Amino acid sequence: MALRVVFMGTPDFSVPVLSEIASAGHDVVAVYTQPPRAAGRGMGERKSPVHTFADEAAIPVFTPKSLRRLETQEEFAELAPDVAVVAAYGLILPRAILQTPPLGCLNLHASLLPRWRGAAPIQRAIMAGDKETGVMIMKMEEGLDTGPVALMYHMLIGPDSTGGEIHDQLSLVGANLMLTALSMLEAGELDFTPQAAEGKTYAPKITKEETRIDWSLPSTEVHNRIRALSPYPGAWFEALLGGRAERVKVLRSVLVQNKGDPGLLLDANLTVACGSQAVRLTQVQRAGKRPMGGADFLRGFPLGRGTQFE
Repeated sequence: MALRVVFMGTPDFSVPVLSEIASAGHDVVAVYTQPPRAAGRGMGERKSPVHTFADEAAIPVFTPKSLRRLETQEEFAELAPDVAVVAAYGLILPRAILQTPPLGCLNLHASLLPRWRGAAPIQRAIMAGDKETGVMIMKMEEGLDTGPVALMYHMLIGPDSTGGEIHDQLSLVGANLMLTALSMLEAGELDFTPQAAEGKTYAPKITKEETRIDWSLPSTEVHNRIRALSPYPGAWFEALLGGRAERVKVLRSVLVQNKGDPGLLLDANLTVACGSQAVRLTQVQRAGKRPMGGADFLRGFPLGRGTQFE
């Protein structure tokens, strides 16, 4: 028997989860997602990836700015869902919403809880140099990612894995894991275990200040930040190109055994000294341009050895 599902999600990460649930025959009665935002050069309103998918699948879409208004909660209750499925929605679910579906609200979270509760678990795990991450299916409570866990999947983080690569892998794995959870929920076989009391860490949103590369940090921290923020929002440095200062986004780097004053350009392969050792910037991107290799970038803008980046 198919479940009546309200799906709540917003970014690309959430789309495979919604797609798999709908394809499996569950009755997705509505989608809740963040309202359209101004984006692009023209700053026109752009729907979220989940919104776009739901429109194409003819699923009703709701875009409240908050779920705390009584009218919004009553509207949600009128949908009579058996269960709500949440994947990177971006709004807090108040008690009235959490208590509406008789089978509860299931959340797909991209970390090994209780490590990295919060908004940016993938990026924070990589920035911290974690060797492992995963996805978990948890039953939502009023606290921030505090609910008991039913299913989990562990995945290694490679030394050069980027945030985008881990994001895409966990999204696909998470979609299948959520399908398994819903099948077990239908059968009354989905059991939950409280999270461990020890090991809690938090993953706040990435701030604009964190995206600028701080060359005074050790090379391992610089490398981890570059790959964690690749491809979005992207770590960056500023260089004088064509007579004007320009931001250059760094998409990939490798660790190099070399040294110099932090921010010093060491060679023609775009190797830059850090607080300890150095990183070679192997893929960079100028605003509005395609990604290119670090050495190719320097051929187009011959910044000499000894150039000092701030």
